[in-house]
Amino acid sequence: MQVPTKSPFTEKQARFYFRDVLLGIEYLHHQKIIHRDIKPTNLLLGEDGHVKIADFGVSNVFEGSDARLFSMAGTPAFMAPEMMTEMELSFSGKALDVWAMGVTLYCFVYGTCPFYHEFIVELHFKIKNEAVHFPETPTISEDLKELITLMLDKNPETRVTIPQIKLHRWVTQDGSDPLPLEEEHCTVVEVTEEEVQNSIRLIPSLSAVILVKSMLRKRSFGNPFDSPSRRAERSMSAPGGLLTGPWGLLGSSVHVHPSLMRANNEGSRDGELEDLYEDDAFPETT
Repeated sequence: MQVPTKSPFTEKQARFYFRDVLLGIEYLHHQKIIHRDIKPTNLLLGEDGHVKIADFGVSNVFEGSDARLFSMAGTPAFMAPEMMTEMELSFSGKALDVWAMGVTLYCFVYGTCPFYHEFIVELHFKIKNEAVHFPETPTISEDLKELITLMLDKNPETRVTIPQIKLHRWVTQDGSDPLPLEEEHCTVVEVTEEEVQNSIRLIPSLSAVILVKSMLRKRSFGNPFDSPSRRAERSMSAPGGLLTGPWGLLGSSVHVHPSLMRANNEGSRDGELEDLYEDDAFPETT
């Protein structure tokens, strides 16, 4: 799904995809990983019709119950307000992902971000100070508005958590469709050598093949050719792919405003995977 779009999801479609994202983020947090850049263009559709989370370029691995982060990373329009401070304060990694999920869910049903401005400084001001506005159209349920409001709580200490979201009545349809327990679906996924060899079905460039296979062999989400210091300094970078499905391609390759892009102050580097977009000959990505 490209944002903005004039063809957002229906609530039914949004619920289906959001439940996939919710379980995916719960799995990552269970494995001690903070994604840090959840947004529609980092959600790809698998052959089974379910969403797969992509682009772990700014992710963090943590120990203990949560990550305490200091650096600013991700996409400006999806960043949480606690990141936008001049003081050297740490913030919860899990709460950052919940905020970005809330912005993503808003995008699903409205086709645009809840906070937007062409200048980054003004965008930061809106995120930190303005309340979420729900347009009159399209019409969404009060339960969905409540969930989005809880996820976009500007105070990370009171922001709703993943376990609480899983039990929300909009997610479970008033308890009639509960999600599996954390221990039921958060077992470690083992990657075989055969899966590594068969992981590439479309070859955009030789450097991309070398990079992806190196990442899979090392069981690493980060760029193996990227130094930790450089990775921490990232700020702007183009979005990954488009979300396609039985409702068609919801977007196309267009010029995207910087507030919707993950930033990168550096140019392209040797060994770094270039920005990839889904190809017409390969409409679904696993």
